[in-house]
Parts: sequence; C-alpha cells; structure tokens
Amino acid sequence: MVAVSVKRVVVVGGNFGGLAAALELKQELGDDVAVTVVSASDRFLFNPSLIWLPFGKRKAPDITFPLAPTFDAHGVEFVHAEATAIDPTARMVTIAGGAQFAYDYLIVATGYRNDFDVVPGLGPDGFAQAITTLPDAERAGAAWRDFLDDPGPVVIGATQGASCFGAAYEFLFNMAYQLRKAKLKQHTSLTFLTAEPFVGHFGIGGLPGGEKLLKMFLKKEGITVRTGVAFEEVGGDYVKLTDGSKVPFAYAMVVPPFVGQDVVRAVPGLTDGKGYIPVEDTYQSKAYPEIYAAGIAAQVPVPWQTSVPIGIPKTGFPTESMAKVAARNVAAAIRGEAPVAHKEFGEMAAVCMMDAGNNGVLILADHMLPPRKAAVMIPGPQVHAMKLAFEKYYLWKSRHGYVRLP
Repeated sequence: MVAVSVKRVVVVGGNFGGLAAALELKQELGDDVAVTVVSASDRFLFNPSLIWLPFGKRKAPDITFPLAPTFDAHGVEFVHAEATAIDPTARMVTIAGGAQFAYDYLIVATGYRNDFDVVPGLGPDGFAQAITTLPDAERAGAAWRDFLDDPGPVVIGATQGASCFGAAYEFLFNMAYQLRKAKLKQHTSLTFLTAEPFVGHFGIGGLPGGEKLLKMFLKKEGITVRTGVAFEEVGGDYVKLTDGSKVPFAYAMVVPPFVGQDVVRAVPGLTDGKGYIPVEDTYQSKAYPEIYAAGIAAQVPVPWQTSVPIGIPKTGFPTESMAKVAARNVAAAIRGEAPVAHKEFGEMAAVCMMDAGNNGVLILADHMLPPRKAAVMIPGPQVHAMKLAFEKYYLWKSRHGYVRLP
C-alpha cells in the first residue's frame, strides 16, 4: 500500500474568515490535512463591537482573544506574521523575515484595508474619525472624550465606494443615544451623510419598509440626512461635498471604502482593481484553481448602478459563510471529489442585529441581494439585548473552536 502524503493548506488571515476556514478544514479532514494559519494579528477581533468602543462601552480585551491557544487546541499551526508575498506558480507564501510556507491549497481571508485616499482629510492623519479597525476606534474614542469638553455639531457619514453602511448607522444611532445621555442633544446637531441612494439601502438594495422605518428613527432623533452624496474633502471642522456645500462639525466619523490587502493585489492576474479575487460559487479563484477566497478578499459584483458608487457588505456573517463553503470545497478537492458546496453571495441569508444605543432593528432576509421571497425588519429594545448576548456567544464559541452548531 502506497502512503499518501498529507496535503498542506495555508490560510492567510486569522479573523472571521481565516478562523472559520481553518477549523472547518480540520473538522472535515482531521489528520489528513496540515493547516497553517498566517496572520498579521495574534488576536481575534469581534469587529461588530467596535461601534461601542469609542464611547467607553467596550475595551480591546472585551472583544478580542488570543488566536494561538484556539488553533493549538485544534491541531492548526499558527504563525503570527504578516504575509508579504504569494507565489501561485511555486505555491508559496512568504512572511515578514523571509520564511516561506508551501501549500497545495491556499485560502485567502485577509480582510480589508481602509481606502482613506478616496477623500483628502480622512485617515489617522486627517480630521474625521473611523471605527473600522481597533486602532481607528480607539482614536475615535480619544476624540470623543475631547469633544465632550468642547461640544459642537456632529457629522457621521459613509463615503462613495463604501460598503460598511450598517456600522455607520449603528454608530449614528449610538451617537444620538450618547449625546442624549450627556445632555448635549439640545446643544448640538447631528447630520448623516451617506452615498446610498436612499436611507436603508445598506449596500444590499434595501428591504421592504426599511426606508420608512429608518426615516422614523432618524426623525425621532432629530437627525438631518443627506443621501446620494459624494465627499470631496474633510477639513479641520467641515465636510465638503462634491456639490460644493459644506457641513460643519466638531466631531466627525466617516466610514471609508475598503480595498483588498496589498499582498493579494500584488499577485499578477489574481485580483480586480480593488484587490478582490474573482471567484466561482465555490469561492475558488477563477485564475488559480488551488486558491480560494472568503470575505472581503472575494469579489462580489455590484448588481446595480447608483448615481454615487457604493459597495456590498461582506463582513461578519457573510464572511464566515463564504469561508465554510471554501473550506468544504478544499476538503473535497483533497479527497479527489467534485466541489460539494455552492453558494452565490446574493443567495446567502441576510442576518443582522443593528444596534441603536438602547434600541435596535433586527434585519432578516432569505437572500442577501434581491430578488427575495422573504424579508423583514423588526425594531425594538430587545434587539439591543440580542446583540449584547450574541457578542458574548460568538466570542465564546470562536475561542473554543466551535465552528458548527451542535
């Protein structure tokens, strides 16, 4: 009997997609596969909770955990290092310092990079805050504390090309709640600037009754809204839009567009102009069949045109779903079988608990993108409680490596 060599799978990225893919593979194949995770961060971050961190409701230790113990407990090699190069011909991943890891299959789950260059004045050296990474949210928290000493107008926004509209809405309504708690509601103004064609589009085409529901929330909180806007510049105390108008602020948080990581974009023929990998419904690269992608790293074509370009959200639940599809198909390929999992992004279920301080909206739909057979938005304070509980559950199950429900 001829011994069969164990296949090597390298996963680049250790957050939602990378963690789910690596653990799913080990659960599928056990000792028949050698899985190595390469991650620039040594901690898992529950990104949805970054909306609370600037207001002091969370700190980094509350929403992170170390990756090494989780991977070690499940037989996955963990390498805490930045991937600096991918060679699809040699099937090799190079990390900072020069070490290399050969692979038979590669899963790219590298997440996003903020594209602050889209608007002058964004980013750590600019004038508007962001909440899409842990350092961003911590800086936003420092700016919030300064704001409390010298309050004024507040602007929350999402630029042209942005896709993370859910986080923008959550931060907006949490901001309204915090202003009310600080007894500043009557002494300042709150403006929402969004590239969406209408409120509640969310980058997924909207949901039945969603625009009406959100307009009710916005009116109740006294929030001024401008939709379909494009940002031209963020100055020291104003946002300038491409129509020439200026909106003043003493505090601003603006969600930028996302792009793929440079290490992925550098691979010839692998990505599109934004650094996303075109994939089949198996999440297998169309250019390199041994490479798979999940989450932000996977290209999802936008099925509509809007006057101001916007993206499609691929973080959180969609990322984990894509990662599991990719992992199951890698396992099938290792077994010599045809792909076993097929799931177009638009056919995935939409599940979101949008927090609003002490209120919220539960968003459910049978498909992420239209056409849909069923979709509903349910408001109420119970959604806030559900989101708090889900945070605790997800961190617990991820820390212990439970990628599938019992």
